[in-house]
Amino acid sequence: MQDEVRALLILQDRDRRLLALAKDLLKLPQDETRAKAKLAGDEAAVAKAHQALVDCELRVKKIELDAETRRTTIKRLKLQQFETRKNEEFVALGHEITRYEKDLDEFETQELVAMEEVDGFRAKLKAAEAALAQTRKLVDEDLASIAQRHAKMEADRAEVLVERDRLSLDVPESLIPLYQRLMKIKDGLAVAPMREGKCGGCHMKLIASTVMKVTSGREIAQCEDCGRILYADD
Repeated sequence: MQDEVRALLILQDRDRRLLALAKDLLKLPQDETRAKAKLAGDEAAVAKAHQALVDCELRVKKIELDAETRRTTIKRLKLQQFETRKNEEFVALGHEITRYEKDLDEFETQELVAMEEVDGFRAKLKAAEAALAQTRKLVDEDLASIAQRHAKMEADRAEVLVERDRLSLDVPESLIPLYQRLMKIKDGLAVAPMREGKCGGCHMKLIASTVMKVTSGREIAQCEDCGRILYADD
C-alpha cells in the first residue's frame, strides 16, 4: 500500500469519527425533547386534578353561602313571627319558616356530599403530584445524562480534531482537494478497499487496468464508477 493511501486511510478514520460525533451531537436536542415530553402527561394530570378541586371547592362555598342565606332568612322570619300579634300572619310565617328549613336541610346535605368530593379530589391531586415528582426526577436524571454525554462528545471531538489536523500533514497537499470532495459526496468514504476485483465503496467490478494499478500500488488508483480512491485489501 502506498504511504499516501495509508495516510489517507488514517485521516479518513478520524474524519469518520468526527462525522459520527457530529451526528450524535445532532441527536441530543431530540433526546432532550423526548425526555421533557414525558412530563407533559403528568403535568396535564396535575392541572386537571387541581382544576377539579378548585371547581369543587367553589361549589362548596356557593352551597355554604346559600345555606347561610337561608339561616339568616329563618332568623328574620322567626323574629317577625315572635313580634306579630296576628294569628294568620303567625301561621303564614310558620309555613315560610318550614319551607326555608327544608331548603336549609337540602343545602346542608349537599354541603356534606360536596365536602366528601373535595377530600376525594385532594387525594387525586396529591397522587398526581407524586407521580409528577417521580417523573420529574427520572427526567432530570435523563437530562443530566444527556448533558454528560454532550460534554464527553465535545471533548472527544476536540481531541480528534487536534489529531486530525496533525495527521493531515502526512497527506500530500495535492491529494487533499480530491479527498475532501469525495468525503463530501460519498457519505464519508473517500478511500475504499478493492476486494475480488470490485470497489469496496460502490461494489462495481473494476476494469483490468484499474485492478493492476491498485495491485501494483505504484500510483493513486480510483474507481471508474464512483471515483473513490482504492487500495488493495490484503
